[in-house]
Amino acid sequence: MGCFFSKKSKRKSSEKEDRTPSTAAENTTSNAVPPGNNTAEAPKQYSWDIREKVDPKDYMLTGLKDVTVGRLPGKLNGQQFVIQECENCSIYVFDHSATITIDDCVNCRIVLGPVKGSVFFRDCKDIKCVVACQQFRTRDCKKMEVFLCCATQPIIESSTGMKFSCFQYFYPELAFHFKDAGLSIFNNNWSNIHDFTPVSGENNWSLLPEGSSVLDFVPAPDPESDFKSIRISTDPARSIVPLTKGGRRKDSEESCLFIFFAGEYTTANARKLIDEVTAKGFELIQTKEVSMRPEDVKRVFQNNAEDLVEWITKGPVTALELNGDGVVEACKNIANEVFSGTKVFVSDNKSTSSRDVDNFFNFADMQMSM
Repeated sequence: MGCFFSKKSKRKSSEKEDRTPSTAAENTTSNAVPPGNNTAEAPKQYSWDIREKVDPKDYMLTGLKDVTVGRLPGKLNGQQFVIQECENCSIYVFDHSATITIDDCVNCRIVLGPVKGSVFFRDCKDIKCVVACQQFRTRDCKKMEVFLCCATQPIIESSTGMKFSCFQYFYPELAFHFKDAGLSIFNNNWSNIHDFTPVSGENNWSLLPEGSSVLDFVPAPDPESDFKSIRISTDPARSIVPLTKGGRRKDSEESCLFIFFAGEYTTANARKLIDEVTAKGFELIQTKEVSMRPEDVKRVFQNNAEDLVEWITKGPVTALELNGDGVVEACKNIANEVFSGTKVFVSDNKSTSSRDVDNFFNFADMQMSM
């Protein structure tokens, strides 16, 4: 959050009227006021002098009970935020932030807009939340249900009863907040949990049942609250982050790799593809947005690399793994019919499609962990 308070530079005091003899004045010309100019020199102004003052209380919620609180869009604007010692509260942070720490909270429902850095829960119990962040971590927590979008591998430590599902949320400013936080909606490792303190024979975490609804865990803001004007939706079809199956068991042994190369409409095209394939009964397993170098292209795409090298120079690629019997042929048809004017890569046949998927996502995971 930076410095909350800055001291203003002191103005120079007005020079006193010179009452010394003229001979003395002649000997101190370096300090004399030039003839015809008896006004004080204007003080310099620095950026910290005119910067808007920050009140720490605007960036924390502490010691609250049985209330609905939070922050509206535009109130945080990328600052750090702290939530601590809250009980039975509904907390809605509809803005992007730098980092958020949540300490010693019990029985709370929490929605956190995109966080550029880390979200850290410590010593919390009975928490239901929706979170989008670069890093997610818990320590000494019990019984949490988390609808998560996390760019890196989520980490739990000394925590039990942790359950996870894919982020499913929308409010009008959310897409802009993802961009302001530097997060990609396609980089979501919500189900790839790392347990720092595993216990032999026990599972400290699991995945929520498929089809779990956010509203069953985190209700919409009270119509009488300050957040009544925020138009939220938890419909997976409207979610800013695509709903993925993640680490759950795949229904079919056939998967297809579909890649869009960087362009003006890459995000819209990826969403269009998801709509097309899910309407046909196929499932979205995972997505990634990642930059590639020419040597990466050769390693990942092998025989197809020569035609693709020039396209990776335009920006990151967006990749999707789609699953279901007949998905490869369906994706090839969609590419020809819907995206004929767009540069894409689609697995050529189902006998090699699994290799395509493994080659690309193994590369992407290594690239993002560096």
